[in-house]
Amino acid sequence: MIQMSKLESILAFNEAFVANKEYERFKADKFPQKKIVILTCMDTRLVELLHNAMNLKNGDAKIIRNAGAVISHPFGSIMRSILVAIYELGAEEVFVIGHYGCGMTGLSANSVLQKAEERGIDMDEINALQYAGVDVNKFLTGFENVTESVNHSVDMVINHPLLPKDVRVHGLVIDPETGKLDLLQRDLQKGANAKEPQDA
Repeated sequence: MIQMSKLESILAFNEAFVANKEYERFKADKFPQKKIVILTCMDTRLVELLHNAMNLKNGDAKIIRNAGAVISHPFGSIMRSILVAIYELGAEEVFVIGHYGCGMTGLSANSVLQKAEERGIDMDEINALQYAGVDVNKFLTGFENVTESVNHSVDMVINHPLLPKDVRVHGLVIDPETGKLDLLQRDLQKGANAKEPQDA
């Protein structure tokens, strides 16, 4: 018996999903209803846990995911996504949320490069990148402490020259087992023009 590939299995499921109109329960527009943008980790444990732990439903927030919830460059794609969420999609608060037990904690470039070589990557080509000014070791190295990493990413957001002064920035760490959120930094970047919450 021939086993379906992962792609074939997903496409078969998707055909039934669309035919049965299961998409209707996820309907939302492109603007985040709670006016927040979240940078978090790509860890599989957070896919549904984070939403439920924060009382978010589909359409409530813009979610940006990468390995470790790290902003490694102030003018990279992660920061661009945050700024687009603010200026084009109406986000008013930024949440940087790391998690305990992150795979980026203690990640070594040597470990990644060894596995890459075992998978057939030519290390001579990788080593040549150093001469082109690419620091592959830095690129592939994780962090030692999730709290410090989140604080660093929060600082990158707060100090960005394109961040409006009325946007609030928060740093948190979530427990991937229980969903408990630990607050590291809150309400940063409240400038003179910051909007105070309105009474309901």
